[in-house]
Amino acid sequence: MVFSFQITKSTEKIKQNSNQLSVYLSMETSENKITSIIDKLSYMDTGIKNDQRVINLLKQMTLKEKIGQMTQVDQQFLESNSDIAKYFLGSLLSGGGSVPKQNTPSAWADMVNRYQKVALTTRLGIPIIYGIDAVHGHNNVVGATIFPHNIGLGCSNNPDLVAEIGRVTALEVAATGIHWTFAPCLAVALDYRWGRTYESFGESVELVSSLSAPAVQGIQGKTLNLSHGILACAKHFVGDGGTQWGTGKTGMLDRGDTRITENELRRIHLPGYLEAIKAGVGSIMASFNKWNGDYCHGNKYLLTNLLKDELGFEGFVVSDWEGVDQMPGDYKTNIITAINAGIDMVMVPGSAKWGGERFDYFIHLMIEAVKEGSIPTTRIDDAVSRILNIKFRLGLFEHPLSNPNLLSHVGSTTHRELARRAVRESVVLLRNNGILPLKKDIPRIHVSGKSANDIGLQCGGWTITWQGNSGPITKGTTILEAIQNTVSNGTKVTYTKDGSGAVGSDIAVVVIGEKPYAEWEGDQEFLKLDKKDLETIGRIQKSEIPVIVVIISGRPLIIEQEVTSWNALLAAWLPGTEGQGVADVLFGDYNPTGRLSVSWPRNMSQIPINISDEEYDPLFEYGFGLQY
Repeated sequence: MVFSFQITKSTEKIKQNSNQLSVYLSMETSENKITSIIDKLSYMDTGIKNDQRVINLLKQMTLKEKIGQMTQVDQQFLESNSDIAKYFLGSLLSGGGSVPKQNTPSAWADMVNRYQKVALTTRLGIPIIYGIDAVHGHNNVVGATIFPHNIGLGCSNNPDLVAEIGRVTALEVAATGIHWTFAPCLAVALDYRWGRTYESFGESVELVSSLSAPAVQGIQGKTLNLSHGILACAKHFVGDGGTQWGTGKTGMLDRGDTRITENELRRIHLPGYLEAIKAGVGSIMASFNKWNGDYCHGNKYLLTNLLKDELGFEGFVVSDWEGVDQMPGDYKTNIITAINAGIDMVMVPGSAKWGGERFDYFIHLMIEAVKEGSIPTTRIDDAVSRILNIKFRLGLFEHPLSNPNLLSHVGSTTHRELARRAVRESVVLLRNNGILPLKKDIPRIHVSGKSANDIGLQCGGWTITWQGNSGPITKGTTILEAIQNTVSNGTKVTYTKDGSGAVGSDIAVVVIGEKPYAEWEGDQEFLKLDKKDLETIGRIQKSEIPVIVVIISGRPLIIEQEVTSWNALLAAWLPGTEGQGVADVLFGDYNPTGRLSVSWPRNMSQIPINISDEEYDPLFEYGFGLQY
């Protein structure tokens, strides 16, 4: 017998939010079967607590569906969109440079929505959570607002500014349909030869700790919900800023060994995470580095005993890019070790092209390991429960697709004004013989240097691509353009990249520094100025005009022998797209407030150098910064 029926008020929320229920209700079925369907889909009811929703969903999941939730794949390695449903994938990501064919905000939203719609066709309709490295703005997207990298924000030492940047970044990320950023980085960078130095707020434990919670709350909002923000990810747990030279991926620092006692680990590298957890951070990324020879990705004491049990972290732990692959031993053994240690979601991410394994092989080995008892089902259930709880808290089940009304915020004038403010608060005035601030009506200013008219160099690594690039890679204002925007109508601004043609000018602004890099490719044994940069300055000085040097870099560079011949020096770090903030400082529209978040060494023999050293004699000490 076929029954006609009406959904009761208590299940109306399920009906509104469940793709599956609408399919079931379109069929002819019995009253008993209808009751069973409603019971099974009770995890869609927003009227019950999230913990119960997790329980209701988990008990219906197969082993393959559970392991799918623990698997994160870079979208570029999907053979087809149907892989999402075939393997019940719980998460996708875009690594650096993994972008849609047209790199526009709307194309990003369309791409993520397409993937999400496939996930929603699965038996249980569990939405994917999409992640990206939005580490200084939505930096993979052409046209987005690019903020200064963290080393600059550390020099601003402004928690409110850091929180507002997090909020704006989250808004631009959400506009493109993405729910999760792998930020903030809470490393305490102690050796500036490390290629990730600029991802750290600085060398001070207190500074990193003070900016940790604002960064998290800016990204997530006070409550973890997509209507307030997106999911944050504190990284990299733990000790990544303390690796020793010669122990890393290239024999240097990145992915190296942090050889310190547990007391030192807790005193230096843990406090930032304590504040992030208090602020409600929903995910934490395990670190590539080792701690006294043991890989963090496989360290149960760190990931479970310390992080989850002692510190009470209730979110989920995600691995870094192929972090499981890079552990010693065969792949299956590494998987077993990492999952049992406390990794909840594995960034596979999916291709032998990168020296790793395909995600389908990972899933196969995971199922095999569980069936043979190498990974307990209780560990699987714990991991999946943590992931599902975050998805419920975010409201992903109710709002899985992007909101097109948000697209107008990406790269908006308001957001760029915030970035401009961040730039001027980040700039540190290190030397000034009275030449600054500049007058806007100087007859002629000559601008030189490879970084003066280059958005790519201004932004640094993790901008549009993983390593970053030079040139007009995205929209923004170069420092040359900013100077041109600022001077009076009667002032002539001339420009040559190499410093030639400066004769007859009243003053020269030379913008030099590092070329873009990221992670281990940025590890450098010697932090000296580029030979061509020195030649550019030399040409200017032969013209016998005052020289103002602006350094664009992700860390301090060795300048002791040269700096005394410069009339002024500004450390602008990696300011991002809004070079107008540098001009604000140059011309006195903003009296510099930036203070060094790192110690500036005299020479390479002093590195690593930190404020806590017994013998401490830097060129510019931690906290140094001049004003007008």
